[in-house]
Amino acid sequence: MNNTQTHIYFVPGLAADKEIFENIRLPESSYVLHVISWIIPSKNEPISQYAKRMAAFVEEKNAVLVGVSFGGVVAQEMSVFLNLKKLIIISSIKTRFELPLKFKLVKWLRLYRLFPTKLFLTSKDYTKFALGPISAKKLKLYQNYLHMRDGRYLDWATKNMVCWKRTKPVGGVYHIHGDADLVFPIKHIKNSLVIAGGSHIMLLTKGPLLSRKIVDIISQN
Repeated sequence: MNNTQTHIYFVPGLAADKEIFENIRLPESSYVLHVISWIIPSKNEPISQYAKRMAAFVEEKNAVLVGVSFGGVVAQEMSVFLNLKKLIIISSIKTRFELPLKFKLVKWLRLYRLFPTKLFLTSKDYTKFALGPISAKKLKLYQNYLHMRDGRYLDWATKNMVCWKRTKPVGGVYHIHGDADLVFPIKHIKNSLVIAGGSHIMLLTKGPLLSRKIVDIISQN
């Protein structure tokens, strides 16, 4: 293996797996790609402890960590335990202040306790809540990538997404965000690299562009 290659670890969105990154193509001569699959949380496990366990999968030093949506939240918590070359989040948030009102209401009213998460992968209503109004074609496309079916994980992830407590961004985080993201509207997002026309699932629809942006960020001193 080329010792000059940069190792990039990806954390997928809520309930998604490695297939979500199929449109991310980076030069194999320069980059080695890894995807960290979700693990099952223990009962009432704090997100910091969960992130520490996830961070153990980053085996190379000076690696790049990329998190998408809820995976971006977890990646930021993982970074506390790692010495990274770069930390990048896509279609995500940096603090709880970037959450839209609907997520805050879910938190305040504790509605996450009522979500039928065991139906998450088949319920159009639940998925539309998570993604916002999208076409039937995009809804079907996204659902094809949801493979984490464990009820404990889904309950835990939903709660920790809406109840995330971080008030200050992690130092050095790079944020790529679409201006058409209906889950985390751009009006709530600060200090991001804005992708014109990028939706919450732009990882699937704008893979080549995001691939270039990732390389650009890594190349920055």
